[in-house]
Amino acid sequence: MVAQPLIPVAAKRPQGGGKRRADDRAVLAAIAYMVQAGCSWRKLPAALFGVSRATVHRRFTEWTRLGLWDQLHHELLHRLNVAGGIDWSRAMIDSISVRALKRGI
Repeated sequence: MVAQPLIPVAAKRPQGGGKRRADDRAVLAAIAYMVQAGCSWRKLPAALFGVSRATVHRRFTEWTRLGLWDQLHHELLHRLNVAGGIDWSRAMIDSISVRALKRGI
């Protein structure tokens, strides 16, 4: 799994015990489903993934704060480039995505 090495290791709980931490793969699958389906948190079929909506939302927020999505994007681009899967001659920059500087400065 490409994302596994990028996902931060959870800190040990000092008090011990409690419920076992939800599987990162299941949480990532739930997040990917939400992105692909375009559904809201409330519509997430949590039972399908074996994790609660609250857990998915909490982990999504944590991973977003830690920059996981940018890291994952860069890793996937790197792997595609190494495999020759990106034709950089067809790349373009859209001025809506990248702010144009005045006088080229």
